[in-house]
Amino acid sequence: MAELMPLLLFLAVATVLLTGYPVAFALGGTALVFTLVGDWLGLFDPAFLEALPNRVYGVMTNETLIAVPLFVFMGVTLERSRVAESLLDTMAMLFGPLRGGLGISVTVVGMLLAASTGIVGATVVTMGLLSLPTMLRRNYDPSLAAGTICASGTLGQIIPPSIVLVLLGDVLSAAYQQAQLDRGIFSPETVSVGALFVGALLPGLILVALYVLYLIGVAWWRPAAMPPIPKSERPLAARALWGRVLRVLLPPLVLIAAVLGSILGGLATPTEAASVGAVGALILAAIQRRLDLEILRVVVRQTTLVTSMVFLIFIGAALFSLVFRGFQGDELVTNFLTDLPGGTASAVALVMLVMFLLGFILDFIEITFVVVPIVGPVLLGLGLDPVWLGVMIAINLQTSFLTPPFGFSLFYLRGVAPPEVTTGQIYRGAAPFVLIQLAMLGVIALWPELATWLPDALYG
Repeated sequence: MAELMPLLLFLAVATVLLTGYPVAFALGGTALVFTLVGDWLGLFDPAFLEALPNRVYGVMTNETLIAVPLFVFMGVTLERSRVAESLLDTMAMLFGPLRGGLGISVTVVGMLLAASTGIVGATVVTMGLLSLPTMLRRNYDPSLAAGTICASGTLGQIIPPSIVLVLLGDVLSAAYQQAQLDRGIFSPETVSVGALFVGALLPGLILVALYVLYLIGVAWWRPAAMPPIPKSERPLAARALWGRVLRVLLPPLVLIAAVLGSILGGLATPTEAASVGAVGALILAAIQRRLDLEILRVVVRQTTLVTSMVFLIFIGAALFSLVFRGFQGDELVTNFLTDLPGGTASAVALVMLVMFLLGFILDFIEITFVVVPIVGPVLLGLGLDPVWLGVMIAINLQTSFLTPPFGFSLFYLRGVAPPEVTTGQIYRGAAPFVLIQLAMLGVIALWPELATWLPDALYG
């Protein structure tokens, strides 16, 4: 019975989450119920819960996590100031003469929004509202249009500064230290969020390039599916167009360069860079005369809601983790993964498969806080590079977000798509991009240097 308790705890949490109950309370409440049952059966020592105040205090004093509300504030400010709308209109005019130019514009804007906001749901919804009606009006294939928007929107998972990478970096750092302590290293090294940002940069850009190459290939193979914008609908002359491109594109690029450049150059930590991004987003919105008291009130409220949700999940996940360890669940996972035939490769493949499947029913926050602390110390104890593992997890979760029939991005788009776009068309459009991401995951698995070379070059 004792060996079954960790598995039953995990299954119970997954079941409660499927009912739609709030994640933080599902994690903490289920853990407390199992604590009472385990204590009654003599299978759990309540002394494990004495560590909870220290863990909560550790979350409260963690300077890295201050980046979360700052990046959320930056993203919501840019979303509310209609930066995405201006970018999309301008990029459409720039690439409009090309077949597939509007699809390429959506991908480029999705990349810029990913680097500006890092919030997947907001990006997909914004792009769906702005670009899907335009693409359909230009006679784009509905499946291709929907797939392009979903894939571009999920780039916020992997392209820094991503909230996913901030949270994943903090959890992986703790797992890496735990793995070293388990191996008898009592002066453990850490892995910084900045290193994870740098490691994800090159794979993220390669993924964008693969998306664009796919769209170019479709435009050549099926020109009717991606027609160019007629010249009559592109009223600006060349000089005026390039002037608008500079005026609209330059401020977000400067903001992105300030945030990422300060991290890459070692001038600022991710938390300090996030504060630069938050202030820069306010200045950008004010310059464009799209900031007033009402918009600021909405931005602050939305930032508070998202941040409160994240930190409540932190507390619930900390309680779940303690109870899981109290039932010796960590030992069970360690023994299972280390005894697999095929060694480290099999362990990584199995964990990636489980995370991919969990991505259908759980958000990235739940997976990051619940699953990674359990499997992270085991995998890192096998000698894996923490930056490489973090990039693999991020791309894997991004892929599951896009995979039919349960991908979160597909549901986000379904909620804002016009009635004439069917769910089946959204699924068909997303499928090629899922294959591209799986191929990217395989490439990074075969050549880890794609994720580790740049951090090693910058940070040694």
